[in-house]
Amino acid sequence: MKTLKIAIQKSGRLNEKSVELLKNCGLNFENYKSSLISPVSNFPLEILFLRDDDIPEYVQDGIADLGIVGENVIQETEVEVSYLQRLGFGKCSLKIAVPNNTSIESVTDLNGRSIATTYPAILSKYLKNLNINAEIRTISGSVEISPGLGLSDAICDLVSTGGTLKSNGLRPFADVMSSEAVMIGRPGSENDDLIQELIQRIQSVLRAKETKYVVLNAERANLPKILELLPGVKSPSVVPLAEENWVAVHTVIPERDFWSRISQLKQAGAQGIVVMPIEKIIL
Repeated sequence: MKTLKIAIQKSGRLNEKSVELLKNCGLNFENYKSSLISPVSNFPLEILFLRDDDIPEYVQDGIADLGIVGENVIQETEVEVSYLQRLGFGKCSLKIAVPNNTSIESVTDLNGRSIATTYPAILSKYLKNLNINAEIRTISGSVEISPGLGLSDAICDLVSTGGTLKSNGLRPFADVMSSEAVMIGRPGSENDDLIQELIQRIQSVLRAKETKYVVLNAERANLPKILELLPGVKSPSVVPLAEENWVAVHTVIPERDFWSRISQLKQAGAQGIVVMPIEKIIL
C-alpha cells in the first residue's frame, strides 16, 4: 500500500491545532519539534513539518499529497491546488489598517498612498479590483510599526483580535479577505481512495466538535413537543423506562443551538438532562 504525505506547519499558530486534529482522527505519531518527518504507526501516512509558506508549493509539486495551511498563504503563493476540507480553526482576517490620527477616511483615499504588507500579491489584486493606485511596500515582519516609523501610510496584515493594531495606534479600515485553515491537495486528489478515507476521519471529528450528545427523561405525554425540538442526526432515539409512561430520549444538538434548546426542552417537560461531548460522528 502506498504511503501518503501530509505537510503541516512546523511551528506557529496552526501547528498545535493541526496536530490535535490528526491525533483526534486516531493517528499515532510523535510530534518532535526537531524532526521534519514523523511516520504514523497505524495509517499509511507520513507527516512533514514545514514552514507554512512552503506547504502550498510542496503540494502543488507533488512532494506532499496533502497540506494543512491558511487560505491567506495559498492565495499569496498563487499555486494550483484543490481545497479538500475547511477545518474551522485558524480563523482570521486580512485587513488594511490606518493610524488613528490619519486623514484617510475612505478606500479611495488610498490612492497615491503607501501600504506596508507581507501579502503583496493578495493586496495587489484587491487594490486592482477597486482601481486604487497605491504603492505596496513589502516587509517581512513587524508590519504594524511601519506607519509610526514613517515607512507607510497604512498596513495590510492578518488580524485575529485586533489587540496588536490597537497597541500600535492603528484601526482596522478595510477587509481584504477572510482566512481559516484548510486541507489542500493536488487537483483531482479528492478521487484518491486513501485520501477520501482520511477526509472521512477528519469530517467525523469536525462534526463531533459542533454537536453535543443529549440524554433526557420525559413523560410520554410530553414526547411530541420534545421531539419537535430535537432533529438529531436522523431522528432521536426513544427508549421506554422502567417507570410506566416515561421514556429516555437520546439525540445530538448543534453547539450553536445548545443553550436555547436546553431551555426549550425544560419548558416542554424534559427532566434529568445529561449532556456529553462526542468524539466522532460518522455518517
